[in-house]
Amino acid sequence: MRIVLFLLDTLFFFLVAAALLRAWMNLQRVQMSVQPGRFVMAITDWVVKPVRRVLPRGLAQSRIDWGSLVAAELLALLHAVLTMLLLQGSGLFDQPDWLMAVPLMSGVFVLRTILQGLMVLLIVYAILSWVQQQSPVMGMLDRLLSPLLQPIRRVVPLVGGVDLSVLLLIVLLQVGLMVVG
Repeated sequence: MRIVLFLLDTLFFFLVAAALLRAWMNLQRVQMSVQPGRFVMAITDWVVKPVRRVLPRGLAQSRIDWGSLVAAELLALLHAVLTMLLLQGSGLFDQPDWLMAVPLMSGVFVLRTILQGLMVLLIVYAILSWVQQQSPVMGMLDRLLSPLLQPIRRVVPLVGGVDLSVLLLIVLLQVGLMVVG
């Protein structure tokens, strides 16, 4: 059972993370024709496009990519329902009100995905900053992560020429994961 839950978590982590990354890339006006934009669109088009068709016109034309955000939440809700159904066999959710826990579980899953996804992006960013600063991916990551790193960079000075803002943000995200978990 634990293996099935792990595989379910992993699959939905990638799907929800891709939808959230799509929304973040669109908000930051990152070109979707370069990687990872093409990959993210290939993974999420099947759920984002139908959601966009049913959104009210005002939301669909907003600067915020509501289609991707709603798709991420729908995927998280599906993850929560499937998890509950799998755990129901264990007797953990035999009470009749277990469906009320689904929105809470999906919200926690989205929050956990955001925190873990940011950590992955920050780790890749830190590694590339040491080994391949001129990489096209580095420019895209810098554009995505700068809004989060700039406030920290204003407070934390360079130490021996090393920017510790990435490390500090990873530590804060890890604390956030402990609180959520």
